[in-house]
Amino acid sequence: MTTQVPDTIDLTRALLDTLPDGAPEAPTSQTLDILSNERRRHVLRVVREQGEAITLPDVADEVAVREHGRPLPEISPERVTEIYISIYHDHLPRLVDAGLLVYDQERDLVVPAFDDGSPDTGEP
Repeated sequence: MTTQVPDTIDLTRALLDTLPDGAPEAPTSQTLDILSNERRRHVLRVVREQGEAITLPDVADEVAVREHGRPLPEISPERVTEIYISIYHDHLPRLVDAGLLVYDQERDLVVPAFDDGSPDTGEP
């Protein structure tokens, strides 16, 4: 399942708005590079919509649902595990390094590290 363009534009704008005014080109380029991957966009949306700590397995479940466009019970457990591993080893470290997410490995929790002021984060 592909991402709708307006949703991607809104996410991109929200994340770019979190960069400080006059930010060097490197953080802007890094943010755009990160957003070029659909799975990373899904991860950011899931965490952003949750607005608080969410377990990494729950993130992987929701990403699987969004990628396949089907309810979780209709997606093979092996496929969900592959998505979890991909997020854990590839996408999550990039998002954490970029300062977009915080990961508590001991509790396996992901937390948004940005405040875009959107209503779905619970922030005013």
